[in-house]
Amino acid sequence: MILLTGATGYVGGRLLHLLESRGHPVRCLARRPAYLRERVAPTTEVVAGDVLDRASLDAAMSGVAVAYYLVHSMADREHFEEADREAARHFGEAARAAGVRRIVYLGGLGDRDGDLSAHLRSRHETGAMLRASGVPVIEFRASIVIGGGSLSFEMIRALVERLPVMITPRWVDVRAQPIAIGDVLAYLAAALDLPGDDNRTFEIGGPDVVSYGDLMREYARQRGLTRVMLPVPVLTPRLSSLWLGLVTPVYARVGRVLVDSIRHPTVVRDDAARGAFPIVPIGVRDAIALALRNEDRELAETRWTDARSVAGPERQYGGIRFGNRLVDSRTAHVSVPASVAFGAIERIGGPTGWYYADWLWTLRGWLDLLVGGVGMRRSRRDPHHVVPGDVVDCWRVESVEPGRQLRLFAEMRLPGRAWFTFEVEPDDSGSRITQTATFDPVGLAGLAYWYGIWPLHELVFRGMLRGVVRTASKGDDQKVKSER
Repeated sequence: MILLTGATGYVGGRLLHLLESRGHPVRCLARRPAYLRERVAPTTEVVAGDVLDRASLDAAMSGVAVAYYLVHSMADREHFEEADREAARHFGEAARAAGVRRIVYLGGLGDRDGDLSAHLRSRHETGAMLRASGVPVIEFRASIVIGGGSLSFEMIRALVERLPVMITPRWVDVRAQPIAIGDVLAYLAAALDLPGDDNRTFEIGGPDVVSYGDLMREYARQRGLTRVMLPVPVLTPRLSSLWLGLVTPVYARVGRVLVDSIRHPTVVRDDAARGAFPIVPIGVRDAIALALRNEDRELAETRWTDARSVAGPERQYGGIRFGNRLVDSRTAHVSVPASVAFGAIERIGGPTGWYYADWLWTLRGWLDLLVGGVGMRRSRRDPHHVVPGDVVDCWRVESVEPGRQLRLFAEMRLPGRAWFTFEVEPDDSGSRITQTATFDPVGLAGLAYWYGIWPLHELVFRGMLRGVVRTASKGDDQKVKSER
């Protein structure tokens, strides 16, 4: 049995799916089990517990061979260092009492002999507290983790996408040795089979030693953006955190802790990991490209209906994000079978039109033609059915699951990429239709486009969904009449 903490977090959530895919029996410790139960495999246990509550850990540790410690208190409280020490002490004591064979912990790089930030110092202290329990500990120390959704990567993304000209403090030039999230997970999983029962500390990183400035320039290159960086000699962590809070998703308080850590070099000084593990980490360029490609895959696999069932409201739009993407998602009920509802969706475009304000779609097509785009003149191959690759006016069919889902990709000229997705699910009294517009803006031009035409989106997208429902309802009536 493997005990996993931090399964609702960035690294822990991905490690959970990796361990499950390899057939390992996993038990997740969560403060709010209800948040996690719908996201785990049927074979995975979810138990209530809190590393700050010593008594809650005994049952979770029962029968466990290896325990992953992937939690920290940086975002939870102001005095996170003491909380981290207490949590690690509780976890180690419970692991020793239960006879756990090994603890695997992910910490942070940093020169132990230098003047470390509070965050990095706490990461090192946490490893020491776990080792003090007497249970053998495998500690990995990493620098910047590159992957869609990681704190550092999202900060880089927001800065580059939103600021054509950046005022860069000195910490932007401090050296680091980033590592791709996939390589971090590979190391964590490989720790299960590492021979021996000694305490081991491994510094892990990719092959490139770069700065945050280098990462921002590489991200901009891959996104096709031109960015100007203007260095300034002084910008305190407090001022930097407030600046980050204005233009990135990072809270000012967390940003202050992050910046305080960034100003220290985080490079690998001990390459023992290379000899102990058959893992060859990828470089920065490939890591960023992989993060961007994986977001496209994850977007295609995401079911917005599932997201809504967790969040509650039936209509969500405007502010929802998936990585860099902006999402407008709406749901409506129709009292017809799913096959009939999907039939109305599959006929969209071409002679059928777009179910609302076709004159606006025509105008958009003419404007697209003026800037060298495909316009709306291509119509469609078949008025009733589509297959992947088909043209639907200014869109192309990216995927279709008959009776359930249709995804279109925009081929018009845009400052970014756009998708239109329709999903149909049966319910107790008919079907539920979900209509989702997704836009991946490139730089400020993309953001200006999305928010500039937002009033039209609100009008057209709402009208479209109503038109689909109306047409689907009529289609069912016509089917009943023809059967009679």
